[in-house]
Amino acid sequence: MTDFPLSLTSPNQGCVGCQQSEPLGFDFAFAYQPIVDLRDHSIFANEALVRGPLGEGALSVLAQVNETNRYRFDQRCRTKAIAGAAALGMQTHLSINFMPNAVYRPELCIRSTLEAARAHNFPLDRLIFETLESEHVDNYRHLTNILREYREFGFKTAIDDFGAGYSGLNLLADFQPDLIKLDMALIRDVDQDRVRQVIVRGIVTICEQLGVTVIAEGIESAGERDFLSDCGIFLMQGFWFAKPAFKALAEVSPQACAN
Repeated sequence: MTDFPLSLTSPNQGCVGCQQSEPLGFDFAFAYQPIVDLRDHSIFANEALVRGPLGEGALSVLAQVNETNRYRFDQRCRTKAIAGAAALGMQTHLSINFMPNAVYRPELCIRSTLEAARAHNFPLDRLIFETLESEHVDNYRHLTNILREYREFGFKTAIDDFGAGYSGLNLLADFQPDLIKLDMALIRDVDQDRVRQVIVRGIVTICEQLGVTVIAEGIESAGERDFLSDCGIFLMQGFWFAKPAFKALAEVSPQACAN
């Protein structure tokens, strides 16, 4: 899907946040971590993970984000992640985290994303926008409105860290995203923990009935991989497959996917 709504790129449109054109004041880059599909050992997507300009950890960057620059940072993340993916020749989906509280009006605040995708010839239907279940959102209805608007644009939507907060099931009841990513706290040693097994199986059953695809993140062992695949989860992400590659696309060995 490569259609870009021209009405959304008109210079006469805008919102309060979109008018904040001051420089961000700090630099950052991205590492990309693959999400693998165990069914054919392919790479389904790469998640863009923020890093310092020399590869420093995400916290070194996020510590500089505040109320004043949050909108500009969120916008810059989107455009920079797309530019970086295109430069690397990425042919998979690209998953980008976004900050709901940095989106004023989704139909207008998406302009820079559309412009970046068009400039770099990156198809809209290969973009995934994911938001944290555990992130504080000032207006819960505002978040579901953003997700619905993004789906209208042709993007895929995802809830990250599902199970880490207290609002996941409520959010799922109001809006069914294309994907949810199980929080790694649920994944850790799941092959040895009966309680976590019951919870994971329950979430998988719910999502199957709602038509939502489950991704397991934070996989660090063959045991976790094998239990989750037995549950019907085939999209996985974690150090077991590949660590994030700074300004590069990571390689996944066939052995990491085989069970």
